[in-house]
Amino acid sequence: MTLLDNVLLGLSTALTVSNLTYCFIGVFLGTLIGVIPGLGPMTAIAMLFPLTFHIEPTSALIMLAGIWYGTGYGGRTASLLLNLP
Repeated sequence: MTLLDNVLLGLSTALTVSNLTYCFIGVFLGTLIGVIPGLGPMTAIAMLFPLTFHIEPTSALIMLAGIWYGTGYGGRTASLLLNLP
């Protein structure tokens, strides 16, 4: 039962309104940075990392994960628009 309890605790933490808002902000900013050709996920995280200094640690990690995935999809968008592999 402890495994299921831990999974439910993680989901209840991640699915709060504030954490989902930070995730959405991270994905949006990551997509904006990722569309620029030549900038990858690590560059986007390095540029946007100061935004997470005054946020609660759990929310900051969720926002950084959103930046990571948003940058990945933003980079794919730029590749498709420029017809590059």
